[in-house]
Amino acid sequence: MRDVQNDVDFRDVSLRKVGVSDVTYPIRVMDKSSGFQYTVSRISMFVDLPREFRGTHMSRFLEVLNKHRSNMSLVTLENILDDIKSALKAKTAHIEVRFPYFIIKNAPVSKIESFMNYECAFIASKGNNFDFILEVNTPVHSVCPCSQEISDFGAHNQRANIKVQVRMRKLVWIEEIINISEISASAPLYSLLKREDEKYITEYAFKNPKFVEDMVRDVSILLDKDQRITYYSIEAISFESIHNHNAYAYYNRDKRV
Repeated sequence: MRDVQNDVDFRDVSLRKVGVSDVTYPIRVMDKSSGFQYTVSRISMFVDLPREFRGTHMSRFLEVLNKHRSNMSLVTLENILDDIKSALKAKTAHIEVRFPYFIIKNAPVSKIESFMNYECAFIASKGNNFDFILEVNTPVHSVCPCSQEISDFGAHNQRANIKVQVRMRKLVWIEEIINISEISASAPLYSLLKREDEKYITEYAFKNPKFVEDMVRDVSILLDKDQRITYYSIEAISFESIHNHNAYAYYNRDKRV
């Protein structure tokens, strides 16, 4: 049977990434409190395509993924990339694994338990060297310091999101990044709150107003202190409650430079 993907292409255009995207797939990831947790991910996998080949073999990406389905970790990702490079005869391979990560949180006063989910990602590539980035998105609460200063009572407040990406020399837990982001905001979020919890969170946040600039700077100070982290980027978005736009701040630093 003819393999059309292997036809010679004469257009003289090499492609940086070809492959499969948004594959829904069950995975198991490391969990700081219970060892592992199971979740459902969206996985994208790519390789470079030399100019002389017409296409790549999409099924081989899924064959490699099935081979490593029992665990998804930093070590496993490098093995997956090695196998993708070998199966597709590529010089460079990329993988992006996006998934919801769940943590049981206790409400601040009632202590009632509920699950809170955080959107996370493993982003990795390998040519000659392996590169791995952990991404953690933490939804938080922000209160505007300017609104609070100029108002006779109250201040506009809203949900925000802090996205942190890190490169590391030693394991950094997802829970640690979440904690850093939450203590750098006006207040953390919870899935379930009783009235006494709502009172506490509201008053706590209004005593701790933060601009997006404040949140990014506060996160950066804490990441700077962590010797395990070699690179980080921070992005804060406030979904403004009285504006028809969002507030945004970004910072990154390569600590190896």
